[in-house]
Amino acid sequence: MRIQLTTLPGDPARPNEDWAGTALPASGLGGVLVVLDGVTPLPGNGDCVHDVPWFTARLGGALTELSASRRDLTLPDILAESIRRTADAHRDTCDLSHPRTPQATVVLARWDSAELEYLVLSDSALLVEAADGTVRAILDDRLDRVPRASLATEELADALVRNKEGGFFTAAADPSVAARAVTGREPLAGVRAVLALTDGATRWVDTFREGSWADCVALVRKAGPEGLVERVRELEVADGERNFLRRGKRHDDATALLAEL
Repeated sequence: MRIQLTTLPGDPARPNEDWAGTALPASGLGGVLVVLDGVTPLPGNGDCVHDVPWFTARLGGALTELSASRRDLTLPDILAESIRRTADAHRDTCDLSHPRTPQATVVLARWDSAELEYLVLSDSALLVEAADGTVRAILDDRLDRVPRASLATEELADALVRNKEGGFFTAAADPSVAARAVTGREPLAGVRAVLALTDGATRWVDTFREGSWADCVALVRKAGPEGLVERVRELEVADGERNFLRRGKRHDDATALLAEL
């Protein structure tokens, strides 16, 4: 087994709001990967004394611990309990009911000698490479299906579609959103590798159209996760007229984690 990880902040002057972690049992059979993309808050919005990196570190740590130690729990159960633990850590000091309470997207994968399990919530991605080289993207595409007019401003997104029926869901303070995640499982014998990406890294495919998801995995195999992120940065700089980025951030936090099984 080989695991490679790269994460890079969108702005060196700001903390990286992505979070990534892995756990491997001493037996050498199986493993866990966790990738989170913290949602950047609006200036002055919300009533929480903690920043997004605090939140993603707490949530990511809980997800990693429970995924590795509680094989009796399903991944949605683990996400729900991790959200509950994180909320309990600051509910006495912060307004967790505010739509901008710290939150994140989630990619969670766990495998043993027989099976791969996965969970995706919101717009990060998990790519599963089969033994024959084909690649399947595990995506939660609800954000893509929200009418663009509803996302005209961050305030409007909060009011209309964030963590609401008919909109899209993130891991914030409500454990029940775990039931909204995209989940699945498949025999490990048919899996060669998994690649988890935050949306700062998926730009290579879904923003700049440099290639397919299979091409993305091939690039990471050749140049490593850092090669993918570096190429995204080059494309962002080259898009001076924003033909691709449109209203998006010039640079976003970008994380890529490859586990070759």
